[in-house]
Amino acid sequence: MSSEIKALEHATVKVPYEALNRKFRNAQKNIEREVSRVHSAVGDIETALKANELDSCEIEKMIDGVIDRLKSLKRKSEESLTDEIEAVRVVKRRLDHLKEYSQGGSNPELKTNWQKKRMDRILIDHLLRRGFYESAVELTSQSNIEDLVNIEVFLVAKEIEESLRNNDTSRCLQWCYENKSKLKKLNSTLEFNLRKQEFIELIRSNKKIEAVLHARKYFSQVTDMERENFQQVMGLLVFGRNCKVAPYDKLLDTARWDALVEEFRENNFALHQISSQSVLTVVLQAGLSALKTPYCYQRVKDTRPSECPVCSPKLNKLADGLPFAQYHNSKLVDYVSGEPLNEHNPPMMLPNGRIYGENTLFEIMTKSDGTVTCPRTKEKFTIEEVEKVFIL
Repeated sequence: MSSEIKALEHATVKVPYEALNRKFRNAQKNIEREVSRVHSAVGDIETALKANELDSCEIEKMIDGVIDRLKSLKRKSEESLTDEIEAVRVVKRRLDHLKEYSQGGSNPELKTNWQKKRMDRILIDHLLRRGFYESAVELTSQSNIEDLVNIEVFLVAKEIEESLRNNDTSRCLQWCYENKSKLKKLNSTLEFNLRKQEFIELIRSNKKIEAVLHARKYFSQVTDMERENFQQVMGLLVFGRNCKVAPYDKLLDTARWDALVEEFRENNFALHQISSQSVLTVVLQAGLSALKTPYCYQRVKDTRPSECPVCSPKLNKLADGLPFAQYHNSKLVDYVSGEPLNEHNPPMMLPNGRIYGENTLFEIMTKSDGTVTCPRTKEKFTIEEVEKVFIL
C-alpha cells in the first residue's frame, strides 16, 4: 500500500504543500516590504528631529503616518497568517485521509468508505482535466471532499486558458509574474512566447512602430535558447502580415494560441508537480495490462458474455496498445462458468478437443437427458466419450 500511495497520491499532498510554500514566500516578501516602509518613515522622523526643521504639527503628521504603516503591517501579517493556517489545515486533512486506510484495520466499512472517496477523487481529477468543471464541482460537493481535491488549481487554470483562447495574454502574463522564480527554475519559455505572440499580433494589425517598441522593451535580453525564434519573429517586420514565405508564414497561424494553451498547461502542471496524465488513466491502463492475455483477442468476436474486462469490446480496444500480462504460474478456468479447474472441478476433454470443467459438463448433462453438448460447436457426445485431463 505504501508504494501505491507514493505512486498515485503524490499530487494529493504535494499540491497543497506547494501552495503553502508559495503563500509563505509571498507573506515573507509583503512583511519585509511593510517593515522596510516603517523603518523608512521612522528614519524620516529622526532626520527631521535632528535637523530641527519641522514644527510639532508636521512631526505629528509623520508619526500618524508611521502608525498607519504599522497598522498596515499588522493587517497584512494577520491576513498572511490566516492564509498559511488554512493551507496547513488542508495539508493535514489530506495526510489524515491517507492514514485512514491503514488505521481502518480489519473494519471493512471504513475501508469501503475510504475507497469510495478515493474513487471520487480520481474521477474529479479526470473530469477537471477533460474540462467538465461543473460536473467536477457537483461531485465534490456531493462527496464532501473539498479539502481532498485540487479544484482551485484547475479553476484558476481554466480562466487563464479561456483568456488565451480569446487572444488575451494579460492574465497569463500576470500568472507568470506571480510564479516567476519557480518558472525560472523550470527553464520555462512561456513568458517569452507570450511576448512573442503580442509582437505577432501587432504585426497582424500592421502596427510596426509599436512592434519595434515592444521588441525593444521585452526582447532586450534574449537567451541563446530563444535567439533563433527571436530572429524569425523579427523577420515579420520585413515580410509583414501578408507573408507567404516559410517559416515566417507559420508565425501568423492562429493555431499558435492553442499551442500557448498547451504550454501553459504543461507549465502549470510542472509548477504544482501534477502528473501530465490523470490517475484514472494510469490506474485503468495498469489494470487492463495486468489482465490482458492473447486469449482476450482470440475470443473478442465471441458474443458470449465474459467476466474478463479486457474481453469487453470497448475496453478491448483501449487495451490494444498495452503490453500483455506476464504470469509465471498459469491459472486455468472453465470457459463457461469461469470457475477454476482444479481437484474440485477437474478438467474434462470432449472428443472434439474442447476442455471444460467437470461441474459444467454435469450441469449440461442434467439439462439434456444424459448427453453432453459442446457449448461452442454444439456437437453432442455421450459421457463415455469424455476423458479426464491431467496437467503436469
